[in-house]
Amino acid sequence: MRVTKFTHSCLRLEGDGAVLVVDPGAFSERSALTGADAVLITHEHFDHLDVDGLADALARHPGLRVYAHPDVLPKLTAFSDVVTAVEPGTSFTAAGFAVRAYGGEHAIIHADIPQIANLGFLISDGTGSVYTPGDSFTVPDEHVETLFVPLNAPWMKLSEAIDFVRAVRPERAFALHDHLLTETGAQVSDGHLERLGGTKYAHVAPGTTID
Repeated sequence: MRVTKFTHSCLRLEGDGAVLVVDPGAFSERSALTGADAVLITHEHFDHLDVDGLADALARHPGLRVYAHPDVLPKLTAFSDVVTAVEPGTSFTAAGFAVRAYGGEHAIIHADIPQIANLGFLISDGTGSVYTPGDSFTVPDEHVETLFVPLNAPWMKLSEAIDFVRAVRPERAFALHDHLLTETGAQVSDGHLERLGGTKYAHVAPGTTID
């Protein structure tokens, strides 16, 4: 399995000739979707779901399949025939990868803002596993080799990210949800995660591929 980190929260996973993309949002490069066989959407926010970009990808590759929580489907009515609804706890196969959905709710931004649906996805190809939580700190009940940990957002604080890494106990962790931070701010947060997360941690630049 090869994982390429794109800007903010978008990941591209490749293995055995298949391509699976997670959260191609408005901040991420549309090239992440080139040749994609399937897309996982954690939730409906624009930084995780670029509907126009997804439509462009479908026009180029009609065989593309999309998986999302039922609450996200109203955003995807233009191509509902290729969308599969996924509930928390569901296990399924997407682009040849084994996927299990976790969670159910977006982390609280503020008491005055209604919570929306959110899924975390544990993705495996039989040789390794990757977990991306969307906008939540839901801890999966399975071993995680590679964790993508949110670094900065209106709904979180750094101590929660550190405790999340400690709770998941992955073999390694990489920063996700990082586009809202300045370079200086990211260095401060990275330093704390490196010291306190309890595992190997790195913050990689967009376009970096991880084996």
